Amino acid sequence: MEPTFIRAIIVDDEPYSRDELRHLLGCFPSIQIVDEAETGESAVMKTIQQQPDVVFLDVEMPKMNGMMAAKALMELKKAPLVVFTTAYPQFAVEAFRYDAVDYLLKPYDEDQLKETIERIEKKFIMKKEADPGKSTGKLAVESDGEIYYLEPKDLLYIVRDDKLTKLITKNGVYETKTPLKDLESRLVDFGFFRIHKSFLVNLEHVTRLSPWFNGAYQLQIDGREEMLSVSRNYVKALRTKLEI
Repeated sequence: MEPTFIRAIIVDDEPYSRDELRHLLGCFPSIQIVDEAETGESAVMKTIQQQPDVVFLDVEMPKMNGMMAAKALMELKKAPLVVFTTAYPQFAVEAFRYDAVDYLLKPYDEDQLKETIERIEKKFIMKKEADPGKSTGKLAVESDGEIYYLEPKDLLYIVRDDKLTKLITKNGVYETKTPLKDLESRLVDFGFFRIHKSFLVNLEHVTRLSPWFNGAYQLQIDGREEMLSVSRNYVKALRTKLEI
């Protein structure tokens, strides 16, 4: 069975709360954190840009709070699933008016979080089965005025180098101006994972992960001599996804 990757955004005005939830979600291989936001306004903008499958949304935020943000998210053409997070249980009734998947209380309970992820996975699979063509086809890349159609399985890794994005394949290198984030969105269902702000790798071609320094690692791709940098923020989630 192909791995399921569910793209998620964490929204909370408290950095500690975002870090805590990111750490806990790192234990679930199906969840891929693609961005964070600290305001309701930013949450809406990043949802439009990233098109996540689920948004973990704090209720208590200044200006546009979680409820207001959820209302805006529900009006989007591609509305994400919403999980509310808060330290106050009295918002629960209002939260479910927005068809929330769940309502997580802080401090987070790991068992409750596990149940929430299971609900998200069920809804995601149902949605995917209703649209089976989502993960098929080739990746269209414009390079030097030409459009190349690449098989995702042939891509080894992608790197952002200054103003260009380089796609390293088994048969050569393609350069495009397409931002790395856009390619990440299009390749998430094909087993690609961000290991650094500048690197996106095909997990099927990873052969070695080596400790480097200060909590960071280096990664090697099948058939390539160069070592790729893995930021320490991505190490735990990467190891979870690589392990059987």
